[in-house]
Amino acid sequence: MEFTDRFYRRDHRQADLVHFQLVVKETDLDIGVRKDRFSPQLVAWVEETIRTCRTPLEDYLQRDPGFVNALTPYTVLPNAPLIVKTMVEAGRLAGVGPMAAVAGAVSEVVGKAIAKRSRDVIVENGGDIFIRTSRIRRIGVFAGESPLSNRVAIEIRPDETPLGICTSSGKVGHSLSFGKADAVVVLSPSVALADAVATACGNLVQTTDDLERALKFASEITGVKGILVIKDDRLAVWGSVKLLPMESSRGSS
Repeated sequence: MEFTDRFYRRDHRQADLVHFQLVVKETDLDIGVRKDRFSPQLVAWVEETIRTCRTPLEDYLQRDPGFVNALTPYTVLPNAPLIVKTMVEAGRLAGVGPMAAVAGAVSEVVGKAIAKRSRDVIVENGGDIFIRTSRIRRIGVFAGESPLSNRVAIEIRPDETPLGICTSSGKVGHSLSFGKADAVVVLSPSVALADAVATACGNLVQTTDDLERALKFASEITGVKGILVIKDDRLAVWGSVKLLPMESSRGSS
């Protein structure tokens, strides 16, 4: 099993949790659990959980190859598995193809499974996070070469979780984006929806003049709790997003 140490992961790792990485084919997860719940047996179980999550999706892609390349809302076969239907619904609400929600959907399935064994859990999949927490946490925001990168953190309270925190960028990472935002971060109880909306909003941002447009778009989607958009030296926020300076977050992370 090989993995890449994705440097941005330092922005969400928590000092009181044990973090480990697992890679299964295209799925590359950074996972944090309570120290008293961590064990080699848990790691092996999580790896099998990832495989179990991926199997119905992989099988479906063999039957419906058009699903992978769809860039707009897509109609799936009637007997599609639950994870596929979840991705399709998120894409429909956001106006994008279902694969825009794949990382968030996988994070959510794996995160909810782990949450049955650890009261605190963070699952990060390419910048898309599932979190459940029993204490206030702060998640740092990486925004590429923007002067605001690593300068702010989002505070997450226990009563807000389980929660999806998903990031899209037109400048960082391998995910497809038609925009030029340094970072779009969307919060939603549905990680798949947060993932799809982050992609959709990222597509809208070409210049700093598009920040308000992206906020308005996200605010009109049921299930979205908040959004943060960073473009160059500009930042815009809507909804339930409490920002703190990164410096003040370090002692509590």
